[in-house]
Amino acid sequence: MDYANILVSVDLDRGCADRVRLAAGLARRFEADLTGVGARSTPGPAAFTNLQEDAILRAAEERRSRDEAARARDLFMRHAGEALRTDWRFTEGAPTANLAREARAADLVVVGRHAPADGVPGAMAVLPGPLLLEVGRPVLVVPPNVEHLGADRIVVAWKDTGEARRALAAAMPFLRQADHLYLVSVGREAASQGTEAVAAHLTRHGANVTQHVLEPSLRSEAEDVVRFVRREYVDLIVMGAYGRSRLREWVFGGMTHEILRTAPVCCLMSH
Repeated sequence: MDYANILVSVDLDRGCADRVRLAAGLARRFEADLTGVGARSTPGPAAFTNLQEDAILRAAEERRSRDEAARARDLFMRHAGEALRTDWRFTEGAPTANLAREARAADLVVVGRHAPADGVPGAMAVLPGPLLLEVGRPVLVVPPNVEHLGADRIVVAWKDTGEARRALAAAMPFLRQADHLYLVSVGREAASQGTEAVAAHLTRHGANVTQHVLEPSLRSEAEDVVRFVRREYVDLIVMGAYGRSRLREWVFGGMTHEILRTAPVCCLMSH
């Protein structure tokens, strides 16, 4: 596959300008369209308990929404720079649901990490976990202060699951251009994950691949992967996102949860 349309989540939080610049760089690299998407929830009737103040409060909220929409659009247009073709879309509503809806016509969705250490998300923020559950597209999760993705050295955190297979296929435009791929399996079941067949498949696509089995340690699997990433100067992790929905709660597997919170580099994930 190729990336013909890249969506980037635009909010007013710290790190958004860097994220837009990164997405614009990818759009230029893959000669793709770049679409900026923003949304903001507005309080419903239950938020206004005093009927006399209802009209005043609602008007103030509408002005705030229009102001933030204009600021988000300005941020996107300013930092998209020389992307070949750009589009801007803003909706009043839930940011995550809106981005998932817009992603029906996208090949890659770029969002901010928004981990607890990154500060409190604003009203326009899209959280990666809930998005991964419903978007049906590969999601590139970008930590704060990262404005460029070379993807020269990539870790594929491999587990023989549908999620990992989808992530591998979705990342192929990156994998074909990388200088080196590290096919990493971790844990006690690493030997039975079919890594040799996957390595051969990637080699057929022209990738320079080496296989690595990380032996179980006293650390978590995510910590072992992150240590490997740091040691090998990797700038992209490709992996499946393992989790499920329990009513409206996103329940992560341990590996996905930790990587989303702590990875120092971009992560391309599919659920």
